[in-house]
Amino acid sequence: MKPRSDTAALLWLGLVLSIALAIAFLLPVTPQDYWWYLRVGRDTLMAGALPQIDTLSYTRAGSPVVYFSWGAAVLFWLIYKLGGLSLTVLVRGLLVALAYSLVWLTARRLGAGRIGAVLVLLLAILASSNNWSIRPQLFAYPLFALALYLLYRWQNGDRKAVWWLPLISLLWVNLHGSFVVLVLLTGAALVFGRGDKRLLALAFGGILLATLVNPRGFGSWTYVFNSLTVASSQQFSVEWRPPVNSGWQMNIFFLWLLAFPLLAVFSPRKLEALEWTWFLGFGFLALWGERYVIWFVFILTVLTSLMLADWEKKVLGDPKHGSPALNLTLSLVFILLPLTLLPGVREAWWPAPRGCCANAPATTENTPVAATKWLATHPDLRGPLWSEIGFSSYLEFALPERPVWIDTRFEVFPVEQWQQYKDITNATWEWPILLTGTDANLLMVSVTEQPALLQAMNNQGLWCEIYRDELAVIYQHSPGSSTGRSSPGSSISSLISYGTGDGVLWRRVT
Repeated sequence: MKPRSDTAALLWLGLVLSIALAIAFLLPVTPQDYWWYLRVGRDTLMAGALPQIDTLSYTRAGSPVVYFSWGAAVLFWLIYKLGGLSLTVLVRGLLVALAYSLVWLTARRLGAGRIGAVLVLLLAILASSNNWSIRPQLFAYPLFALALYLLYRWQNGDRKAVWWLPLISLLWVNLHGSFVVLVLLTGAALVFGRGDKRLLALAFGGILLATLVNPRGFGSWTYVFNSLTVASSQQFSVEWRPPVNSGWQMNIFFLWLLAFPLLAVFSPRKLEALEWTWFLGFGFLALWGERYVIWFVFILTVLTSLMLADWEKKVLGDPKHGSPALNLTLSLVFILLPLTLLPGVREAWWPAPRGCCANAPATTENTPVAATKWLATHPDLRGPLWSEIGFSSYLEFALPERPVWIDTRFEVFPVEQWQQYKDITNATWEWPILLTGTDANLLMVSVTEQPALLQAMNNQGLWCEIYRDELAVIYQHSPGSSTGRSSPGSSISSLISYGTGDGVLWRRVT
């Protein structure tokens, strides 16, 4: 792994990174696992300790809760407090750029060609860009890429590289539960690698010890086990399910996966035992759950680049280097240009004209900012509040005085509650009865995520609309209607509708 000073390669890298940064800056902030992490980070710093009981929902209030990714939550809050969403999106871009740059550096130092390495890197960026949501896992991407780089250095005789691995483990275990990936990556190298195994065994022991240096100690491993086995996540969270060939990112991924065995057969560069182990092991994980795809893509990028190297040299010959000063200058320009796409910057030159298709992209997605502000100005509206789970995440941060019925923390809520939420969202035939069982007096329905429920609300007489914008509709339980909470002996009649199609079945309840 000899150093390379090919400035023309850096020019190509700068061009590809500009594409990655542009995507990272234009992707909207999704609410699922971001806003409630801000709340946890803020609460942690204010209290000087991790929250031990749930205060975000009224259905699980007071129940024990575990927030394992506490370090990421604190960092998210500090970043947001310092620079709002503009700085948050900038940090996402920097983390993404750092991770893919380290993967590219690994491939280049192992002998990958200039053109092949950068084209495969572009393929990786496009295939895995759907994994760039602002969530704790973002901080783990560059740590994984750095660990891969260090293990390749160890594989090629560098005795000092592996001592950085325990430090990576220490950081990772306090940022995200995927720290186990480092254990798997290093454990495979210990068994199938060809470097100094005694040295790596000592570093591996340091990695394991570092996983215990966190607020929960050995509970870090318990948390991982529970995350892999909790029924709510396995049944209702898409990212825990096997990936499907849906969307252009996954189209690229599956085509790449199908082409790789042919490349491995015909390429002059043959994979070593450790590389096959990484490929098969992380490939299995990627096909087992969508959340593991990006780790596999990092490995796939290095392996594919290496197998293309001999063909590139044969076809293109020795590359020309050009002017080093010009190469570095243009590379820097390419990397800086996407900064104009940051939220808070792009509005200055990308206004919202009359043509809808030319509008500047939204900073957030499915985030009820206006509806939440309106609700905050009406504290007289009696709760409890039932809302779409993405809305709940934002409400927990922006309007903490109104706890929600459920949110995006799949492991916190039981299967029965998730099934009830799903049935209400899809407006199944019994949705009015299920909604009555939530004891909610206010509903905040998502226009884009809950169209069936929104349509069903137009065919009933128990709820009245009190607020509407392009993202959210708020309903209040109609005064005098039956909610299932009437006092004994009362006789209040109302109508409950079942179904949302052309026919609606009504039943009188007393």
